[in-house]
Amino acid sequence: MAKKKGKFSFINELNDSLTKIATVNRKGEVKIKRADLKNAIETCFNNGVKAASGGERVRFPVVGTLVRKDVKARKSGKGINPFTGEPMEIKARPATKKPRWSFPRSLKETFSNKKFW
Repeated sequence: MAKKKGKFSFINELNDSLTKIATVNRKGEVKIKRADLKNAIETCFNNGVKAASGGERVRFPVVGTLVRKDVKARKSGKGINPFTGEPMEIKARPATKKPRWSFPRSLKETFSNKKFW
């Protein structure tokens, strides 16, 4: 039976991978190897990027949101170089899909607050 693919959740993905790599010693302490933790986090981010490239809006807590932006095609034409005033040829551009990153308001306010400069 195939697993139904739902909306990507960074927290759920990271939680699942951490529960797989975590070990408990005799004292009851949870141990995670540094290399395993690094691989788990990188894998979760890469899976999020793949989900975003598929058209899904992916939220990374505290850091921001990643989404795919569709850029329309542009025809070729003639224009004027704003620095020299010479006429120039503007190349055509095909339609593309590009990543777009947006930051949360709290992060923007932290950077705009002069107290942290």
